[in-house]
Amino acid sequence: MDKEQLIKEAEKSIIDADKAKAEELAKSAIAAGMDPLEVINKGFSVGIAKVGDLFGRGELFLPELILSAEAMKVAADILNASLPKGAQKRGKVVMGTAQGDIHDIGKSMVVSFLQANGFEVYDIGRDVETQKFIEKAQEVDADIIGMSALLTTTMSGQKTLIEELKKAGLRDKFKVMVGGAPATQRWADRIGADAYGVDAADAAEKAMKLLGEK
Repeated sequence: MDKEQLIKEAEKSIIDADKAKAEELAKSAIAAGMDPLEVINKGFSVGIAKVGDLFGRGELFLPELILSAEAMKVAADILNASLPKGAQKRGKVVMGTAQGDIHDIGKSMVVSFLQANGFEVYDIGRDVETQKFIEKAQEVDADIIGMSALLTTTMSGQKTLIEELKKAGLRDKFKVMVGGAPATQRWADRIGADAYGVDAADAAEKAMKLLGEK
């Protein structure tokens, strides 16, 4: 299989939510000596972007979106692991779900999309104390902190994060992205967040914009 064909097949494997095929293609790309970032950006990422568009138009449903995200994660993990040490990454993102919130499907999908687009992501899990977001961001010298909240009762954690960053004199050091079912652009503007992600694909696009790449 030549490079062009493999890239087309990579895109199709994500649209078809075929995890086994995505894994096989990622391994084949490495074995053939292809550039891992090129395969991600021109193949797998194109597929996941199309999946995001289909979901946004209501032509694809959440279970299918999750399966496509899982296929994307498998491929991205394999290809990212093959990158030479010190290879250029788009940026570092700390991602987690707000304290008191045990939902993490949406957050995990955002992590997959970010990784697929070349970000180094530190997933700190669900039900995470606000201070842990800040500590992790400082530890890894992150560019962006992303906090998901799936309940109206935990949305306040997003506001607290920004307040705590201001108190610590760190607000200018990190970009803050928020998302989750109850979050809106209006809410993000109100609390002073740098970006709001409607869904996983939108979050990845906004992250690139925050770093001046799109």
